[in-house]
Amino acid sequence: MCDTLVVLGNASKDGAVIFAKNSDREPNEAQVLEFYPRMEHDEDTVKCTYIEVPQVKETYAILISRPFWMWGAEMGVNEYGVAIGNEAVFTKEPYAKKGLTGMDMLRLALERSKTAREALDIILKLLEKYGQGGNCGYTGKLYYHNSFIIADLKEAWVLETAGEYWAAQKVRNVRSISNALSIEKEWDTAHPKLVEHAVEKGWCKDDEDFSFAKCYTSWLYTYISKGRERQRYTQKMLEEKIGEIDLEYVKKIMRSHHIDPDYHPPRGSMRDICMHAGGLTRPSQTVASYIGQLYPDFQIHWFTATSSPCISLYKPVFIVSGLPDLGPKPEGKYNPQIFWWIHEKLHRKILVTYRRYAPKIRNEIEDIERKLEKQVRDLRRSYLEGRVGKADLLKITEEAFRRARKIDEKWLARVETGVTWNIPFRMYWSRVNKQAGLKL
Repeated sequence: MCDTLVVLGNASKDGAVIFAKNSDREPNEAQVLEFYPRMEHDEDTVKCTYIEVPQVKETYAILISRPFWMWGAEMGVNEYGVAIGNEAVFTKEPYAKKGLTGMDMLRLALERSKTAREALDIILKLLEKYGQGGNCGYTGKLYYHNSFIIADLKEAWVLETAGEYWAAQKVRNVRSISNALSIEKEWDTAHPKLVEHAVEKGWCKDDEDFSFAKCYTSWLYTYISKGRERQRYTQKMLEEKIGEIDLEYVKKIMRSHHIDPDYHPPRGSMRDICMHAGGLTRPSQTVASYIGQLYPDFQIHWFTATSSPCISLYKPVFIVSGLPDLGPKPEGKYNPQIFWWIHEKLHRKILVTYRRYAPKIRNEIEDIERKLEKQVRDLRRSYLEGRVGKADLLKITEEAFRRARKIDEKWLARVETGVTWNIPFRMYWSRVNKQAGLKL
C-alpha cells in the first residue's frame, strides 16, 4: 500500500511544487534507486514487466525507484521535472492476468513526456491500447488497478482508473491519494462511457446518482487497505497548512504514524503513512520514500533509498548529475554489503525496542538533514550562477549516502533486540527474516 501527495506552488511556502510518495510493499521486496540518462534507441520494442510495447526513438533522463524484480517504477521524476507516483486501487472491474502494470505505465510516461498533461495522455493511450494487468505481488498473487498523481513544475493531475475506465482531476492547490478511489463527480476529463457503464451494471440509477468512487470501488479490499482513512489524514494535514507547506512539513507527513504520539510497531496499523509490516492484516511496509522540490529553474530530489522513512536519512539527488556508485543492486535476500539491506537490518532489529532507539536515531538524521538542506540551498544558488558544476552536486549526493550508511552501521552495533508478547507479530517477522536469510 502507498501514499502520494502534491503541493502546487500556490500552496507551498516558497512557490515550489512539492511532490512526495511512500512506496509500501512486502518487507523483503527491496527497492532499487536508479538513474537512466537520455538515450536514443534502435530497437523496435521495449520489454516491460510482462509485455512488450513499441520503443520510441529517444527516452528522456529519469530517476526512478522500483521494486527490484519489476521493470516499472513505483515513483520517479524525469529531466523536465515531471514526477509521478502510483497507487493500487481495488475496483469492481475484472483484473487482467496480463498487461501493463501501473508501474510500467509510470516509467513509460516519465521516459516520454515533457509535461504532466502529456504524461497523463501517454498513460491513457497505453491503458486504451494494452490494458492494465499482471500479478504485482512479489511472493504471492496481487492484482489491482491504479491511480496516479502526475505533477510538473506548474501543474498536477490525479488520474484514477478501474479497468479500462478512468477519471482525471486537475489539482487546484494540494492533493493526496492512497489505496482508494477518491474522485466522485468533480473530474475535469473522463472515459466517455464512465457513467453509462456504471448505469448498465446497476451501480447507480443515472448521472445524478453517479459517483466514480462509490460506483466503481470494491469495498472489501478498500476497507482492508485503510486507503480512505490515510487519504483523509494526509489531505487534512495538507489543507491545514496551505501557503506554509515546506520540505520539513512534508517530511513530517511521510514519517508519520497516523495519530499515535507513542508509536510502537507491534501495535501499528494500515492507517500509518510510514508503515511497518506486522502480519496478515498488515503485510506491507514503507520500503522507500521520495520527496521532490520542483522549482522552475532547478529541481531537488530527496530519496531515502531505504525503508522506514521515520528513521531514514533523505538524501539529495539531482537529475543533472545522476547517482554515485551505490554498489550492487538489492534483491529479496539479505546481503550485508548492500545499502538497502544494511538499513533494513537496523529497522528490524529495533522493531520491538523502537521507542527506546528510534527517537535518538531520528534526532541524529534530522540534524544532518538540516545541514544538508542548507548546503543544497547554497549549491542551488551557486549552480545557477555558474560557480559550481555537476561534479559538486554529485559530491553532496555521495556524501549523504556515505553519512547515512555510517549512521546505520553505528546504530546496528549499539542497539539491542527485544521480545514482544505480541505472538502473531513475532511469528510473522520470524518467517519474513527466515525467507530473507537474515539473522538478528
